[in-house]
Amino acid sequence: MPEITTAERAGVGPDGAPRPTEDRIVVLENAVVLLDGATSPTPRARDGGWHSARLAAQFGPADGHLRGDLADELAAAIARLAAEHGLVPGDSPSSTAAIVRWTDETVDALVLADSPVVVFGEGIDVVADDRLRDLRGKVGRVTDWRNREGGFWVAEAEPAAAHRAVRRSWRRDAVHTVLMATDGVSCGVDDYALFADWREVVDITFAKGPEAVLDAIREAEATDPERVRWRRPKVHDDQALAVLRFTP
Repeated sequence: MPEITTAERAGVGPDGAPRPTEDRIVVLENAVVLLDGATSPTPRARDGGWHSARLAAQFGPADGHLRGDLADELAAAIARLAAEHGLVPGDSPSSTAAIVRWTDETVDALVLADSPVVVFGEGIDVVADDRLRDLRGKVGRVTDWRNREGGFWVAEAEPAAAHRAVRRSWRRDAVHTVLMATDGVSCGVDDYALFADWREVVDITFAKGPEAVLDAIREAEATDPERVRWRRPKVHDDQALAVLRFTP
């Protein structure tokens, strides 16, 4: 099992008030699952945090392993959640999903919506689902394009969405580190350019711990409270970061 380091921090709501995090990290015997619940635009009991918490609970069989195809595993978790709570496709809260699983032979990754996985070996391989990012600014309500052709795909109440995820696989001996992040962390590279690249994020994590990465992003956001330099719906988003370090 790799050495796994994680860090999580709650952000604020669109109104700037503190609220519980909607991000989740699930560590299993042979996998890590990272989820980011979609913040609801209106108050509701079943918001993104409700969804991500309950989807997280669907992972981890009795022995704590994921053994099937990753898309099948995610689809089954979505189906169980929808059946248990009567969720309706198109009218339910949702979550991004990123899964990394390792065996003696391979490291496998799945990314659905904007929670990237970054794999370090001979080079840097970024597994990202950019369909949601590509829609922003091009359509009216982005949520109207959720889980439909020409739009973006996310874990909601439609199991088939799991099979639209971005997938990748590597030889186990070709990977030494894997990073998983929600967009409250990936913005430090993709939007704010606080870090030169993902390698710098990993270097900071190894030298100072993952909280130092979260601190740097928070400090930068605090200099832009009106969200002028970096256009974003909230001053501080939830943050979740997991770094997996494989030994030879």
